[in-house]
Amino acid sequence: MPENRTPTPPKARSRKPRKTGRRHPLASVALIAIGLLFTGGAYAAFSTSTASAATDATSQQTIDEGRKLFIANCATCHGMQAQGADAGPSLIGVGAASVDFQVGTGRMPMAAQGPQALQKPVQFSDEDVAALAAYIGSLAPGPAIPEAHEIDGEGDASAGAELFRINCAMCHNVAGAGGALTEGKFAPSLAETSSKHIYEAMVTGPQNMPVFNNLNITPEGKRDIITYLKYLQTHPSPGGYELGNFGPVSEGLFLWIFGIGSIVALTVWITAKSN
Repeated sequence: MPENRTPTPPKARSRKPRKTGRRHPLASVALIAIGLLFTGGAYAAFSTSTASAATDATSQQTIDEGRKLFIANCATCHGMQAQGADAGPSLIGVGAASVDFQVGTGRMPMAAQGPQALQKPVQFSDEDVAALAAYIGSLAPGPAIPEAHEIDGEGDASAGAELFRINCAMCHNVAGAGGALTEGKFAPSLAETSSKHIYEAMVTGPQNMPVFNNLNITPEGKRDIITYLKYLQTHPSPGGYELGNFGPVSEGLFLWIFGIGSIVALTVWITAKSN
């Protein structure tokens, strides 16, 4: 009889594990970072555009307010469009710095025609001065009101003193005490002038003063000059009584009156005692 044999089952095929795509551990972090970057960039762009629009609206409002103030207070002399008239020059192109100086020091509006506009109490508030300056500055390019870092008084006082002696001392005196000019004009004292108005005077050339643009005196040089003048304002003369800081004139007058006068008085007294 044939021998019964149990069939041997076929060998099971060995199955290799199927590779599954596994995400890198930093992938989630990268996706979050990209999302935050995109969201932040979009928000920044939106915020910037909104801020710019708000700034433009504020600037236009300030200009409009300045135009109203100009028509009410300045147009009589300078014309309705600031084009100038018989009583006043054109203001087109003088820049915001010129208006800020003239109105901010009380020189404008002028009380009466004269050799030059005199400094007097300011007639407008700071906001009104800024509005007038913004309006005139919008008519044509011109010198702008200086930024804080240009007038901070943190420059080189020694370099500023040299620049001041070369460019300014012939009119304003080496100590900034001022001096007389021709035809009833004069260079004012700088003993109490603010840093902003010093800078604005240099770039606009008010009255008889020449214009010192950036080709004549660099912005850094202007900063140095301001530093020197602020030093003079805050440090009294170490040599005693200054005699007005007018140099040989006041010093010579002092010697003639008190020096020679004392010698004459002493001579008379000695002569009277000897008789």
